[in-house]
Amino acid sequence: MEKVKLKTNILKREIINIFKKFGLSNDHAIISANALINAELVGAYGHGLSRLKMYCDRISKKVINPKPKIKIKKISPSISHIDANNSIGFVAADIAIKKAIKNAKKTGIGMVAVKNSGHYGLSGYYAEQAVKKNLITMIYTNAPPAVAPHGALKSLFGTNPICFGTPTGSKIPFILDTSISMINRGKIRVAARNNQRIPEGVALDKFGKPTIDAKKALEGVQLPIAGFRGSGLAWMVDILSGVLTGGNHAGRVKDPFDDFSGPQNIGHLFITFKTNLFVNNFNSRIKDNIKTIKRLPKINGIKEIMYPGQNKYKRFKINSKKDIKVSEIVKKDLKILQS
Repeated sequence: MEKVKLKTNILKREIINIFKKFGLSNDHAIISANALINAELVGAYGHGLSRLKMYCDRISKKVINPKPKIKIKKISPSISHIDANNSIGFVAADIAIKKAIKNAKKTGIGMVAVKNSGHYGLSGYYAEQAVKKNLITMIYTNAPPAVAPHGALKSLFGTNPICFGTPTGSKIPFILDTSISMINRGKIRVAARNNQRIPEGVALDKFGKPTIDAKKALEGVQLPIAGFRGSGLAWMVDILSGVLTGGNHAGRVKDPFDDFSGPQNIGHLFITFKTNLFVNNFNSRIKDNIKTIKRLPKINGIKEIMYPGQNKYKRFKINSKKDIKVSEIVKKDLKILQS
């Protein structure tokens, strides 16, 4: 499908104006636009502009609160609990990661739980903010039903991302941002909108048969990574981000595209801590760790053993110098939302 090139700064201003038109404050509109633009620049298109209309639709249907009264409860000097008041997820996550960073800088560790939030985009976007402050971070969030628990016939777990970030002693951070499914749901939605196929072995249709049809995959079930182990990880994330935080869990998170019966009440958990909690030479140790692994003999066709985050960093650096390419469908969304 042919794509249209748009200047990044102009596109960002358009997104900010759209969010403000739908009731967000200028600060919240900027936070949300920055997250969407970042997703485009790192090549995570399923979390980028393809979701803009969905956020605006949910605001219009009054299941995202554009003027939230967000409450932060201090549990201890290290721990905070945020009630996001059904804000757009970008804003809740931005407040949470900044609070977790602040707590960790003061006490060595920061833990922030969030309830009554929504979809916040890429976990890695927030992890990178902590890593830039020389902190290690772990981030968990749950999602609408997409993956069947091992042995079940019906989807219940979300794709439930798991994110880990650490400084590396270089300018390229180690950011592992992965869902527990074979493919993230955003990619399937983009494929469905563009009438594209999805890879084999990632989803079943509603009859339990393997499918490469994106639309049939959305009606059916996504497959977890590593069989029952992936199912176990999804369950773990549901407990940490849903049960623990006060957010929805056990399949109760509403689909942001199709279910406007109420807010999503997604839960998030942000954990940050200093690199020098146990050793004073973390930087030299992490450099040694990465160097040792990169020096291992490589299989044919592999030029370099890459750690998580390297490819995304390269894509961001390259794409930041170019115009953003958007599909005709996204261009149409922008035109409708601006009118």
